[in-house]
Amino acid sequence: MNEAANNPAPGAAPTENERTWGMLAHLSALAGLVVPMIGIVLGPLAVWLARRDQSAFVTAHAKEALNFNITVLLAAVMCMLLMLVFIGILLGTALFVAWLVMTLVAAIRASEGAIYHYPFALRFVK
Repeated sequence: MNEAANNPAPGAAPTENERTWGMLAHLSALAGLVVPMIGIVLGPLAVWLARRDQSAFVTAHAKEALNFNITVLLAAVMCMLLMLVFIGILLGTALFVAWLVMTLVAAIRASEGAIYHYPFALRFVK
């Protein structure tokens, strides 16, 4: 297979396939709705591991989704701890809504071919 076809020149527009995989990197976090907590990390991790050597665009989106979902997982653990003082239920609900909205926005941006950075993501994977 031609290496240039998989890694276009820097600044080149991402292909349809790259945009689809970039979108899937974000939407794969919805696996957390099926496998609570850990699913939000496993989806983006699987996309990153599968596609990290094939496209810089997909790698950027998968790493961004992975970092964001690790951050959300840590925040969810904090919300569970705060449920002992009842504020965790409200914060957990707000976190869920923010996670869902930001995940969908990131997926839409990836499908448009744009790089998206979540506003409140810690950078664990570089």
